[in-house]
Amino acid sequence: QVQLVESGGGLVQAGGSLTLSCAASYRTFSTNAMGWFRQAPGKGREFVARISSSITSTYYSDDVKGRFTISRDNAKNTVSLQMNNLKPEDTAVYYCVAGLRISVSPNSSYYWGQGTQVTVSS
Repeated sequence: QVQLVESGGGLVQAGGSLTLSCAASYRTFSTNAMGWFRQAPGKGREFVARISSSITSTYYSDDVKGRFTISRDNAKNTVSLQMNNLKPEDTAVYYCVAGLRISVSPNSSYYWGQGTQVTVSS
């Protein structure tokens, strides 16, 4: 059974930073791509970032490129999202996902965490 547990969300002022973490509890973690999606109030889920199983490839949405950094530690079964220069429009519930491939579509077949709230005040 795959379990993904996010942590690190909270309230931060615009321009501040937060680091989200996701702990995965399954043996094949190192063979799966990992990613983050987010869902703002009244909107659908949108892609934020992904990282390959081998850690050699990362990809970001245009909205967060240059401000967010995704990383993973296959020895610890964790993936992180370092978020800098946060903006009010980054306010959303952030979800960790795992899958053989992570596309920009939230409708593909992934395992999902329960989400963690990030609120950025202006």
